[in-house]
Amino acid sequence: MRDGLRALVRRRVEAASARGDSGMTAIEFVLLTPVLFFMIFATVQFGLYFFADHVAQAAAQAGARKARAMADEQPGAWRGEARDQASSYIAQLGPKLVLAPDVQTVEPKANTVGVEITAKVPTVFPGLHLTVHARSQGPVERFVREGGN
Repeated sequence: MRDGLRALVRRRVEAASARGDSGMTAIEFVLLTPVLFFMIFATVQFGLYFFADHVAQAAAQAGARKARAMADEQPGAWRGEARDQASSYIAQLGPKLVLAPDVQTVEPKANTVGVEITAKVPTVFPGLHLTVHARSQGPVERFVREGGN
C-alpha cells in the first residue's frame, strides 16, 4: 500500500513538471502574500479598536460612579472629580491606546449625572482615522437618614 501511494505521488509530481507548473508556487506566493498581510493587520486593528473602546467605557463608568456619589453632597466639585477619575482610568489602562481623550461631564437632568468620553485610536493603516465614544450616566445617590430628613 505504501509503495502504491509513493508511486501515485511520484506520477503526480512528474505530471505537474511536464505541464510546466514549475513557477506557479512563486506566483501564488506573490499574489496571496498581500492578502495575508492585510488580514493580519486588519485583525490587529480590530483588536486595538475594541480594546480602546473597552478602556473608554470603563473610564466613563468609573467617572460616572464618582459623579453619582458626589453630586448630592458636593454640587459643584463633582465635575472635576469625575473628570479626574475617568482620566486616571485611561492613564492606568491604556495611555497609548486611547489618544487625546476628551472627558466631559453630562449635564444633570432629572437627578442623573454622568461622564462622556471621545478619543482617537491608533491605527496600523495610514489615512485611517478611528474614534471611540463612551457615555455612562446614572441617578444621583442620596443618603437619607432614617426618619425623614
